[in-house]
Amino acid sequence: MIPRRKHNASSGSLPPPDDKHASNDYILSDGSAREGWRAALRRRCTRKTLRKRLPIAGWLPQYGVQQAVGDAIAGVTVGLTVIPQSLAYANIAGLPPQHGLYGSFLGCFVYIVLGGCRAVPAGPTAIASLLTWQVAGGVLPKAILLNLLTGLVELLMGALGLGFLVNFVSGPVSSGFTSAVALMIATSQVKDLFAIPVSGTTFLQQWISIFRNIRGAALWDPVLGFSCIALLLSMRKIGMVKLGADRPEGPNARQKVLTKLLWLLGTCRNALVVVAGGALGFAVAARGSAPVRLMGAIPAGVPAPALPALSYVRADNSTADFLDMVSELGSGLLVIPLIVLLEDIAICKAFSDGRTIDATQEMIALGLANVANSFVQAFPGGGSLARSVVSNGSGVRTPLNGLYTGVIVIVALQFCTQYFEYIPKASLAAVIISAILFMVEYDVVKPMWRAKKLDLIPGIGTFVLCLTLPIELGILTGVVVNIVFILYHAARPKFSVEILKTEAGVEYLMITPDRCLMFPSVDYVRRLVTKSAAGGALPVVLECTHIYSADYTAAKSIEQLTADFHARRQPLYFYNVKPSVCSIFEAVTKPEHFTVFYEDDELDRLLAADPRLHAAKPPPPPGASPA
Repeated sequence: MIPRRKHNASSGSLPPPDDKHASNDYILSDGSAREGWRAALRRRCTRKTLRKRLPIAGWLPQYGVQQAVGDAIAGVTVGLTVIPQSLAYANIAGLPPQHGLYGSFLGCFVYIVLGGCRAVPAGPTAIASLLTWQVAGGVLPKAILLNLLTGLVELLMGALGLGFLVNFVSGPVSSGFTSAVALMIATSQVKDLFAIPVSGTTFLQQWISIFRNIRGAALWDPVLGFSCIALLLSMRKIGMVKLGADRPEGPNARQKVLTKLLWLLGTCRNALVVVAGGALGFAVAARGSAPVRLMGAIPAGVPAPALPALSYVRADNSTADFLDMVSELGSGLLVIPLIVLLEDIAICKAFSDGRTIDATQEMIALGLANVANSFVQAFPGGGSLARSVVSNGSGVRTPLNGLYTGVIVIVALQFCTQYFEYIPKASLAAVIISAILFMVEYDVVKPMWRAKKLDLIPGIGTFVLCLTLPIELGILTGVVVNIVFILYHAARPKFSVEILKTEAGVEYLMITPDRCLMFPSVDYVRRLVTKSAAGGALPVVLECTHIYSADYTAAKSIEQLTADFHARRQPLYFYNVKPSVCSIFEAVTKPEHFTVFYEDDELDRLLAADPRLHAAKPPPPPGASPA
């Protein structure tokens, strides 16, 4: 006997739909197709959708004087920070320094309208710069085209709602990748710190080249570089000093002012060191040849908007067309958008004040920012954690702070580039190295070891692979390893097995899986259920409360499982199967083998009516009195 399924409020299942009153609301006749499209358009074009896709519409009507003052201070402070950073990031990308500045203003303007986080000044980042160097190889047309295609890929991912892809990069993989990138960025600056040539694309290749050429290092470049590093780290410590913090009554007015000045000194340390280095470079260059390597001439002015080049001439004088360039960029077209978005989402979460982050909207904002930047000869960029910390510490209120940052960069391009050529390369290398040292996430190893040692495998694996392989292959391999761990976990569900009694005193075996049945786990589940029930004649109840979904492969496995139990005349029942899962199982299994019940008293009736249990009982001995 197969009991009729009925809805049980405690089971969490839903009643079956009423076929007699099925809705036809979504069936449109040919004559009403146009009205249907208009209605769908009206449903999408709501005020809520407008604020979701144009975040500026949400905060601009409430914009006031306090917000304007906070944004102005933060924008100017970030502007002073972004100029030396952009020059140094262009060096990491293997491109002329002005192209770092080209990517530091237009993206800020785009993010004002479309960005969802107040503390994200869009522009060049250390990670994106390193990836650009590894993918484009320092070829300017390829780097600019990479920026355009990166933006288009981000826009496509945003249009398709693929923000969930970021979730496949776990914390251990992200930490391993970030730490490896930090070491690679620091390694890429050794050539300017010691004024030596360095070749190679991976971490190991570069250090082999460094040790081969270290004997030719200059004298004054490392002296200046290490002095700047020591000065920058000292100023960073000074910026963290809080006068009067240990006083019970708190700091007085003078201490508050001095603390703010010390914070400002630490915040603007990069700009101060670069300006001081530029002044020193100008002073020594005026007397003759400079003892340290300088940046050289930088073109003045903002570049005229132009479409990125779709071809370029290689070193062997052969011409690479658009398809050749796309082929050469390879996996970087997918890795860079994913990594840029991952970095941006992490920043948004850190400064969101508890608000939910819309990854799809960030994809759209960064995509349009990179597309716009590609028309002014910039390479890929995104949100920078260092600039976000400065912006947040400066009292930023809204994304409008990017307006002031962009204006400062434009002013610098228009009037200050003639002074940038005297900046020593060693001082810019010091700026990068002193900032990048704190990106190595060695502090996550200990808590990861305490929490779950298995997480160290994808984390350390990604770290090692990113140092030994091209970095885009390293992160992809780390993600694949992490997905393999997820699939293995999904393919090995946990089971609880216990012997229970019904109200009538009949013993049965209750088996409870803790997750859904999908194709990776079906063979394991079938084998484990069969093993648990083997060697006994007890009825088996498979408790399906935690099975929220299943697929065809799982249904076939259930069919084989029920057939096996039926062949050896051992009862098998399914308890509390969700209607959606039950319909999948019923579509494959035989009705006489697949028995479902939803209430405990039904089990007694099923066991009492099952002839297999009565046939299995041994006959009473002769002369025995009936119970």
